[in-house]
Amino acid sequence: MIATDVPLPDPTPRPLDHLALCGADDAPALVVGGQTMDYAALNRRIGQLAAWLASEQETGARVASWLPKGELACLLPLATARAGLVHVPINPLLKRAQVAHILADSGATLLLANAERLHALEAADFGPADCACDTDLAALFDIEPLPPSDLATDTLAALLYTSGSTGLPKGVMLSHANLWLGAISVAHYLRLRSDDRVLAVLPLAFDYGQNQLLSAWAAGACAVPHDYLLPRDVLRVVERQGITTLAGVPPLWRQLAALDWPPAARASLRRLTNSGGALDEPLVRGLRARFPNVDLYAMYGLTEAFRSTFLDPALIDAQPTSIGTAIPFAEVLVLRDDGTPAGVDEEGELVHAGALVAQGYWRDPVRSAERFRPAPAAARHGGQAVWSGDRVRRDAQGLLHFVGRRDAMIKTAGNRVSPEEIEQAARATALVGDAAAIGLPHADLGQAIHLIATPLAGAGPTAALLAAMARDLPGFMLPRVVHWRDALPINANGKVDRAAIYRELSALADKPGA
Repeated sequence: MIATDVPLPDPTPRPLDHLALCGADDAPALVVGGQTMDYAALNRRIGQLAAWLASEQETGARVASWLPKGELACLLPLATARAGLVHVPINPLLKRAQVAHILADSGATLLLANAERLHALEAADFGPADCACDTDLAALFDIEPLPPSDLATDTLAALLYTSGSTGLPKGVMLSHANLWLGAISVAHYLRLRSDDRVLAVLPLAFDYGQNQLLSAWAAGACAVPHDYLLPRDVLRVVERQGITTLAGVPPLWRQLAALDWPPAARASLRRLTNSGGALDEPLVRGLRARFPNVDLYAMYGLTEAFRSTFLDPALIDAQPTSIGTAIPFAEVLVLRDDGTPAGVDEEGELVHAGALVAQGYWRDPVRSAERFRPAPAAARHGGQAVWSGDRVRRDAQGLLHFVGRRDAMIKTAGNRVSPEEIEQAARATALVGDAAAIGLPHADLGQAIHLIATPLAGAGPTAALLAAMARDLPGFMLPRVVHWRDALPINANGKVDRAAIYRELSALADKPGA
């Protein structure tokens, strides 16, 4: 494996804000708004923002951000850490209902956003949170910066909100150690160097989106955050900025693989990394043909443990669908339902133990107990482990292969989507009586959202339902197809029979012309 010829990184965690100290003072650390910030300036800016935050908030307070990829969004993960606060990044694609839920659930006392986003919320949506507009914060950078922190590394640093199989998004509690070791681990196995330039196109509210910044800084490299409108925009910025490292999700990779990349755009690239869904073999072959001299890293992870596995790029041509082996600081087990280790090529549940496992779900002991439990007897590491809900198998070479999901969560276009949240939005339109959402395989999206619904008297057509749902849901959460039924199937427990719905709609999808 690639990591065997490079010494393993130091497993001793440090406070997260110390990542700003990993590069040479005059080395480029961040390119934002057309300006390059070196590590000395990065550390000073983080300290200044931290000083302002600490003067405004009590230690341990939650600070939410709902921002595009500007300077403020990039500094906040380390500035809140230095100030002894907890960062709650909110995906800019989310709309009012999801933002209000995250603010209320986290108990955020400060929301940083731009004026347009603040105006999209109503007074009741803020809960206890004060708000500040990012355009009003320029004066903060005249104040004396806070020095690097000396916080205990098990201190809570961030809440990353993620959807589960049911219910509203829940906050995954990540400590300084979780985020520090995640950054060090990824920088190590990707072999990032101080002369690398990492293009950050994934949302910074995602675990790997944020890690694009953190792992670059752990290597003393330069991060280049970028919000793109069209795939060709990504190609242009890769060429213009001399990007060496590009992360994406399968839908973006399909679009990028279809573009005509001139030699100048490909020249600087060293590695491509995938997250947010498995790469299928045709896509792997297409990327390898388009970028034959670039390492392609297939990876698997879950927010509850950040990242679990990666595949050595030297193996991807022979094993295009494998998710590889455990990353540094992670221990990955494949367990039968009785908790014993599965055999070679035997399907089991992926269980992740070790230092990257999160602290649980914020203020949700019931759901925490369902996923976070004491490490199993077969684990080398003690402490807490997380049961992923994903079915995998380990082959004779020790490589893991993804089989499927145990729960009903939908993974579409790199986003984890709760069926219940879609169903609640559908019922809230007063156009449907009941509804159930499922994900069906889709070549470009990974899974496409299908909604099966019962109409209320006088309900309008599908277009009216989708238009009404679009007022509360971002585009990636809207159903691709709506199936109208007189009633939903019910199982023996009196609950909606999702398995029956999946079988029915899968059968329809398999019919020619469906």
